[in-house]
Amino acid sequence: MKRHYIIPIFVPHRGCPHDCIFCNQRRITGRRESTDEREIQGIIEKYLATFPPEAEIHKEIAFYGGSFTGIPLGEQKNLLEIARQYKARGLVNGIRISTRPDYISREILNFLHHQGVTVIELGVQSLDDEVLEKSRRGHASRDVFTASRMIRQFSFQLGLQMMVGLPGDTREKAVATAQKIAGLQPDFVRIYPTVVLEGTLLAALYREGSYQPLSLAEAVDQAAMALLIFTGAGIPVIRVGLQPSEELYAKEGIIAGPAHPAFRELAESRIAYFMMCCLLNQLPAPPHRVEFLVHPRWLSAALGNKRANIINLSSEYGVDSMRICGHEAVDRGDIKLHSADNQTRELYLSKKTFAARVAGMFGSPHE
Repeated sequence: MKRHYIIPIFVPHRGCPHDCIFCNQRRITGRRESTDEREIQGIIEKYLATFPPEAEIHKEIAFYGGSFTGIPLGEQKNLLEIARQYKARGLVNGIRISTRPDYISREILNFLHHQGVTVIELGVQSLDDEVLEKSRRGHASRDVFTASRMIRQFSFQLGLQMMVGLPGDTREKAVATAQKIAGLQPDFVRIYPTVVLEGTLLAALYREGSYQPLSLAEAVDQAAMALLIFTGAGIPVIRVGLQPSEELYAKEGIIAGPAHPAFRELAESRIAYFMMCCLLNQLPAPPHRVEFLVHPRWLSAALGNKRANIINLSSEYGVDSMRICGHEAVDRGDIKLHSADNQTRELYLSKKTFAARVAGMFGSPHE
């Protein structure tokens, strides 16, 4: 399998028609000014110099930050021309842009295709129209479906981003959004928690008491459910949680909300908890001693923060002695109940099987 390497070029707030209620792109990206041509070339050269020399790696130049297709056409062409030259020389394999669902048309896609773009990410955030309206996104859920279909018709790779905890959102709405996104069959997704950033309308609403962010536990729970739905659908989740940066986590960056530098591991830990509950529920009687086996690289997530999964499961199931051990024979993300009490009882649960089962519980929401 090829390893992927991204060369990020941030164009904060370029192309956005207005501020969404939660957005402060300069704070999110850690940049306050736009990037000029010379700086872009310097960034690309710097990253290329750090990549390993192996042939079996995939390298992309990615334009992040604003709504790329909202930038004036001439500026888009100038930016993409820089990236296209590196692609033409075989120094990178692809070009990625990020934009809004309502800034996609056949004319735009035809232009991007001829400029060498290979991947388009859409900031979906939610597929509930009330949530979109309260978040001042400026588009409806139908725009996401229309844009996604058009992107597919032009054979671009499609990435979709969702958020949990937006104004008006609920656990049920977040699950429904994840199900609908899975139905669009993107090539990959990202899951972000909503945090309150200084300099946003959401910050003003938070201070006046009109908006209450999710607790960390609530956000982790909702992200874990979305992660399970995407895993069950075979869709890679390339990020869970915010990209950490000094600017973002500074004193005047995030003022409230479920920010955590290891957010994905917390979500994975929640999934491990669900899976161990499922295995314990298959036993004929509550055991007093239990041993679970997981892949060594998933051991930290399975144990939970400060061994929370062991503590909570032991209490809930009346287990006197519980161990979670690393074992190379177990695939990463899977869990084996190795033994319970004096009987040898082995039960194996794969993450993919469990995820498919969870996804099936919610049905298939329609557009």
